[in-house]
This record gives sequence, structure tokens and C-alpha cells, in this order.
Amino acid sequence: IFMLIKENSSILIPIDFSKQSLIAIEQSYNLAKFTKSKIIVMHASPNSNHEHQKDLEEIVANIKKDSGLEAEFLNLKGDIYELIDPKAEELGCALIVIGLDTQVRFRSFLGATNVSKFIKNAPCPVITMRSKDNRNSCANILMPIDLSAQSREKVGIVVQLAKYYNATIKIVSVFSPSDEKYENELLPYLNQVKKYIKDRGVACTNKSIPSNSPAEAIVAYANNNDCDLIVLMNKRDLSIGEMFGGAISTKIIETSNVPVLTVNPMKRESISTGIH
Repeated sequence: IFMLIKENSSILIPIDFSKQSLIAIEQSYNLAKFTKSKIIVMHASPNSNHEHQKDLEEIVANIKKDSGLEAEFLNLKGDIYELIDPKAEELGCALIVIGLDTQVRFRSFLGATNVSKFIKNAPCPVITMRSKDNRNSCANILMPIDLSAQSREKVGIVVQLAKYYNATIKIVSVFSPSDEKYENELLPYLNQVKKYIKDRGVACTNKSIPSNSPAEAIVAYANNNDCDLIVLMNKRDLSIGEMFGGAISTKIIETSNVPVLTVNPMKRESISTGIH
């Protein structure tokens, strides 16, 4: 059973008027068209819900003019990182797209906890982007995969995106150089996933990388292979021996200059573990 990004819904884009957050808006146009979504721009200020009203009206007018998409804005009072998830939930959003500032700002200004917390609790998939290049097309999608059941839940979304953009899916798996057993179990599984994807008419490659620092290996692979998006599963609780723990996802989000789409596991996972 695979998850998909909802169509005919809305994409929530939190902004703080930094260059990065404004690029995130333009980068969402194609995805919004493919998923027939409305764009909702959201701004929050600790002091009032009237700040930047004019700027927000202008941004929405520009979105409509440049993309022909439906758009609206929310101007809220409070901490944007605390408001994103409840708003996305309330509005039934299909996706959250957020431009994060460069790494230094990310750590000092926000503290990694804020961002990783909002991503972990998001009611829908989240795209984070920190590069200043505007990538409107998407030719290669990188899908890191491991042997956990949750890892494969994202396959549906990756195939959906590949079909929208006519992209190639690059599967990558990172294993510890000392763990041959894991590598041997991984290969037949990767071939199975690859076959599933190819059967759906999508081009696909796979690569196994021996490395003890999976986050770095994945980001390096994405850069060396012209990837336009990395799709990660955000695992809440991990058994020992699984490679892509929450810490690794967070590290990829923090360091990747390639946009990252983070998908939370399906709710049934969390019910069985008593975590809601």
C-alpha cells in the first residue's frame, strides 16, 4: 500500500520574505499545476496578524498573474514553525513547501529542533529547499531506500512525481562496508522495487554505496548525478541496524542543496507503536 500526494487540494508555503522563501513559491508552480492545487502563502509574525499585508497581497497577485493558479494568503500571529502543522491539518493541505535559509541561519536562528520537529509532525509531505537556484524541471529523483517496511511506503509518491515530470528515479541504498549480510539482503529487494517502478513505465536505476556516513553519501550522490529532488521517509522510531534514522533524515535536510521531500510514515505505523 503506497501513499500518494493528494490532488485538487492546496500547497501551503510558509514565507518570511527571505529570497529563499520566495523562490520556494515559484518552485511550486509546476507541482501545483500537476496536482491541481491552490497555493496558500502563509506568513506569521510574533506581534500581529497585520504585518506585511500589502506585500502578501502583492505576492498573491503575482502568483495568479505568473502561473494562472489559484492563490490566497494567511497572515497570522505567532511562531511560524508552531503554526505550520496545525494550519496544514486544518486546511487539509496536500503538501508543505518551505525555503530554508543557508545552514548557519538554520542552526542559530531556528535551532534544528524547530524545523525537524515541524517536519516530523507534519500532516502531509514536506518539501524543504535551501538552494537559490530555481529548479522548475525535475529530471532525476533520488530515492534512498533501506530494508524497513516504512522505507517502501514512499514508492507511490516517487512514481507519481516521476510521471508528472517524466523523470528518472534513481534508487540508492547505503550500507555499512562491514555489513555484507545487509548488502546481500538488499540487492534482491532493490531489484524488486526497480521492477515495480519499471512496470509502471518509469525509468529507473539503482546503486548501492558502502559508507559509514549515509547522509553525506546521499547528498554527494545527488549532486554528482544531477538529482533535482531527494525523497526521504521520516522514521519516528527505529530498530537498531537501520540506516536512515531520524537523525540521518535531519542531517540530509540540513545539508542538502538539492530540494528534499520528506514523507512521514502512514498513520497505521504510529498506532501500533502507541505514538500518535
